[in-house]
Amino acid sequence: MTAPPATPRLRATAVGKRFPGVVALDGVSLTLAPGEVLAVVGENGAGKSTLMKIIAGVYQPDAGTVELDGQPVQFPGPREATAAGVVLIHQELNLAENLTVTDNLFLGREPTGGGGLRVLNRRAMADRAAGLLARVGLPADRLRKRVELLPPGEKQLVEIARALGTAVRVLIMDEPTSSLTQKETERLYTVIDALRADGVSVLYISHRLAEVTRCADRVTVLRDGKNAGELAKGEITHDNMVRLMVGRDMKQFYPKDKRSGVGGAPVLTLAGVRYRGGPDVPASLEVRAGEILGMAGLVGAGRTELSEAVFGVRPLTAGELRLDGKHLRVRGPADAIAAGLLLVPEDRRLHGLVTEAAVGFNLSLPNLDRLGSLLGVRRRAEAELHRTWIDRLRVKTPSAAQPAGLLSGGNQQKVVYGKWLARGPRVLILDEPTRGVDVGAKAEIYALVDELAGRGVAVWMITSDMEELLGMSDRVVVMHEGRVAGELPRARLTEEAVMHLATGGTAT
Repeated sequence: MTAPPATPRLRATAVGKRFPGVVALDGVSLTLAPGEVLAVVGENGAGKSTLMKIIAGVYQPDAGTVELDGQPVQFPGPREATAAGVVLIHQELNLAENLTVTDNLFLGREPTGGGGLRVLNRRAMADRAAGLLARVGLPADRLRKRVELLPPGEKQLVEIARALGTAVRVLIMDEPTSSLTQKETERLYTVIDALRADGVSVLYISHRLAEVTRCADRVTVLRDGKNAGELAKGEITHDNMVRLMVGRDMKQFYPKDKRSGVGGAPVLTLAGVRYRGGPDVPASLEVRAGEILGMAGLVGAGRTELSEAVFGVRPLTAGELRLDGKHLRVRGPADAIAAGLLLVPEDRRLHGLVTEAAVGFNLSLPNLDRLGSLLGVRRRAEAELHRTWIDRLRVKTPSAAQPAGLLSGGNQQKVVYGKWLARGPRVLILDEPTRGVDVGAKAEIYALVDELAGRGVAVWMITSDMEELLGMSDRVVVMHEGRVAGELPRARLTEEAVMHLATGGTAT
């Protein structure tokens, strides 16, 4: 195991933090050397984000100490932490969407002209901003664009560029690639390598364990608010990290009982479908009973847009949908839901949940037609629905009255599943089904999806996670620039075959 440096850049010792009814951290310690990338991994609720927020001054610890370059520090807030060179990039982006990229890069620390005047020095801002964007691989023409006009991946890179504009000594990245394409992720690795060479220390949090293997020098694993172990560079493997994170071996991470890849009869058929605002290319495919149809493609290939058109979010302009061989007219999501055609969206917080509302409210919302009577909602039946799906999906929540937005990412995702499963889906469309979900919750979701397919549900799974795609799919359809580029049965399903089609190659 790598010996810690004599004087670490950062040292946290026996840090503790309690919230009402919850011990978030219990004696957690870590060290971080100058120019080192330390990955901090663990399941949702393990205490990773709480520890990072204490280091960055967002929270104050109840116990323990934090040292920066050998000196004790306890920052009263993030501003003071940033001034000392400790910068936290949150998973939920913190950008002013109505301002330009340049304005965001210097928000709160804008350079001004001389002579005592508080006038913005726009030339200095533009010059420095161009250099920051170049470091993260964004073109200079983004400088004058409002942030709200940028795709999610570019917003994430702007957030990283803003952090690089400070005199950063410790950079904390919380799920930095959650919105990035593969190309943008590779660029981020280059940025991290450059920071390491410049002596900047990086704390890296990610549920994508392949990323950790790629960029971390060491790994600290947390479990249930405590240290679970540490891995040196040569010990960092997927299995070793998972074993420490969940406290057990997960040799069967993906369900063992795979279906044949042929499936039953087609349940959902898309025949020459086009939709408003989409490409002038018809899309045709079928999802069969009892199979998991994976859908792959690069960002912008049109996977999400096609699923939204099928669900009624985007009006169809041509072609036909058939459910069990019969014409299906979908004028909006209500028609799709009534037919048993259900969508778990890519962004659960924006489109899948009412985060301010209770878990129970979210479970009830799409099922009110089944819970209602002439006298209103049947409260006993509603309470039973809540108990059933909270228990069956093992949602970690104090009660059905807990606001959904206060749950961990994995538990939020389970609530989205629960509200649909209560309806008994015929076709379940999953768009990035485990994004931002920890490894333990992923295993539970995979088992659930496998069980649904085993019961005859037709599952259409859109994912950018290649390991997930290869591990879960019985058959894969690949999209390229709005069209279905090809189909791969399980016997021919490889990463190379998927990328060949996703990048415009022809089917063989």
